[in-house]
Amino acid sequence: MLQGSRTMIDRRVFEDLFENSVVSGRAPYRQALERSEVAFNDLVELSRKADIPYPLFFAQYDHVRAQIATKTSKLLQGLSKETFALNSRTTIAVKDVELIVKDLIRKQMLLRKHDPDLEDNRIVGLLKKTRGTASQDAEMLLDALGLERDTLTQARTKKRALEILIEHLEARQVLVSLSVRGFMPQLIQVKFSGLTIKDKKVPYIFLARGDHGDDQEPEGRQLFTLTLLAVLVARGIFAPVTYDGRSPTVGPGREYDVVGEILMPEAAMRSLDLQTLEDLKTAADRFKVTPSALVVRAQRLRLVTSTSASSHLNALSQEFAARPPSRAQQPKPVNGIRTYNGREFSARMIQALDVGKVSPGDFCRAVCANKIKPHQIGDFRKALG
Repeated sequence: MLQGSRTMIDRRVFEDLFENSVVSGRAPYRQALERSEVAFNDLVELSRKADIPYPLFFAQYDHVRAQIATKTSKLLQGLSKETFALNSRTTIAVKDVELIVKDLIRKQMLLRKHDPDLEDNRIVGLLKKTRGTASQDAEMLLDALGLERDTLTQARTKKRALEILIEHLEARQVLVSLSVRGFMPQLIQVKFSGLTIKDKKVPYIFLARGDHGDDQEPEGRQLFTLTLLAVLVARGIFAPVTYDGRSPTVGPGREYDVVGEILMPEAAMRSLDLQTLEDLKTAADRFKVTPSALVVRAQRLRLVTSTSASSHLNALSQEFAARPPSRAQQPKPVNGIRTYNGREFSARMIQALDVGKVSPGDFCRAVCANKIKPHQIGDFRKALG
């Protein structure tokens, strides 16, 4: 009802606009479809959450379809349409991660605008045309990242190994964003591992954290997933990634084998006694991965049988399910922003602030999503270390 009169909206327009947005599963939208009507205030609110100008709902259908096609084309400049899956049934639609992708692409553009020292990235496409073995690919990527074969293995903890890998990636202009509830532009409603976003200078890796439904402890899983995402950047693959880390039948093989050689080299694996579940757990701690990932790698190398692997994976799943649930604490705003942005992006934008390329207000808006005020920028500097 507008000014006492019913105003018609083409149902195709209504559906196409919202189905291609982050509100497609929300109750007000679904209820409007069932009733074939929507209150104007609800339409405006849904439009705001979906980042759609609400007058577009009153446009001609052909015009709306053209607008959707333009948006999708721009959005996917840095992202392949396909989901890159490692033995997972999860399907990731663009709308599931749309606002995160848009935000990270915006950050890439912001950095390219304000940082004249950026060079063409040497990691992007490094392994795209390789015809060597997985071990040779692993060696090439480790060398490009400035990592020795045993650097991650020698880390004190799995968490520290993850931090080291992030540091080396960002030192090579591969930006790394970690999911932080409350500091991302949208909630992640699907289980997926992460995504890679294309850029010839500052590609972004987004690492999704939290419960992936495959019964694995977080730190070791995150290290494996981040390594996989780094391999994808080197292979020139930019897409959402779903990775089932406890399946004994993993594919596709090439990327997984390169990750395996980086984290669990075949020569080192063959030197170990992997007869019992405890042996496998000990080896997993040595390589800073989850026991499940170690089991899958051992089976792939035929160091354990498929029957033994399935038995071990079931036992590990039961052990994990019996653990008391952990409660994630909400970080301070400066820490949440740093984790989601990634340190490298944040530090380079601080430099842009210091030389006057952005104002404190613009910095808080564009870099910190208005989560902090200008007087808190000093605290943000300290959080960067």
